[in-house]
Amino acid sequence: MEDELEKSIMEEIKSGQVKIRSKYVFVAEKLGLGTAFALSVLLSVLFFNLILFYLKETDNLKYLSFGKFGIFAFLESFPYLLVVAFIILIVLSGYLITKSDVSYKKPFGYLAVGMVASIMVMGAVLTSANVGKIIETQARGGMVPARMLLDPMTGVRNSGVAGIVFEEGEGYIVLQTPQGLRNVDLERTEGVPEIEKGQFVVAVGKKEGYDFKADKIRIFEKKDLPAVDRGIESKFGADKKNLPENIFYFEKKESSCVKECFDSGKEHKSCFEECRK
Repeated sequence: MEDELEKSIMEEIKSGQVKIRSKYVFVAEKLGLGTAFALSVLLSVLFFNLILFYLKETDNLKYLSFGKFGIFAFLESFPYLLVVAFIILIVLSGYLITKSDVSYKKPFGYLAVGMVASIMVMGAVLTSANVGKIIETQARGGMVPARMLLDPMTGVRNSGVAGIVFEEGEGYIVLQTPQGLRNVDLERTEGVPEIEKGQFVVAVGKKEGYDFKADKIRIFEKKDLPAVDRGIESKFGADKKNLPENIFYFEKKESSCVKECFDSGKEHKSCFEECRK
C-alpha cells in the first residue's frame, strides 16, 4: 500500500502536477506575511491616532454644537481620507490574520476584536508622543503626504469658519484664520453674543465671494481650538500681529493695497471693499 502511494506521488512529481518547494520559500512567505501584517497594524495605529488628534484639536466637532445649522460645516471638515484609510488597513490586517497559522488556533472573531481593540488602545496612547502635531507642522509647511492625511485641516471652509477676532465693527467682524483674514458678515446672524477683539469664535453659514455670511456664531476658549490657534500663529507670527504676504482672497497687488490701507488706520472691512474694486 505504501509502495503504491510512494509510486503515485513520484509519478505526479515527474509529470509536474506536484512541485517540490524549498523550505526557504515557506520561510520567506511567512516573513513576508508577518511583515505585511505588522506594517498594516502600525499604520492602523498611526491613522487612528491622527483621527483622534484631528477630532480633538480642530474645529470639526465644534460645528455639531450649532445643531442643524452646523451639519454642513461638520461634513465639509470631516477627515474622510483618514477614516477610509483606517478602515481599509483594518480590513487588510484582518485578511492577513486569516492567512496566518494563528487563525487555525483561535476563532477569527476573537482575533479580530482583540486586534481592533489593541490598535485603538495603542493609537490613544500614541497621543502623548505628539505625532499628530509633527504631521500637522509638515502639512502647514506644504508637505503633500502630510497635507493629504490632515486634509481638510489646512483648507478653507465654505460652510464654517473659526478664528480669532482681529477687528469688531457694526454688523461684521474680521477674523484671523489659519488661511488668512476673513470678513464675517453678521447682518443675518441669530443671537450675536458680545464679541471682543482677541476672542476665539466659530461661525456657521455660507461663503459668498470673499465674505462669509454667518447664520450663527459662538465664542470658544483658546484651549478648545488648539489646532486653529497654531495655524493662525503659523500664518501671522507668534504675536499674531504680522500680516502675511498672502492675506487671503487677494492677489499680490490687492494684498499690498490692503496692507497700505490698514496702515492708514481705516477699518479693515472698508479696506477689503476698496481694494477689491
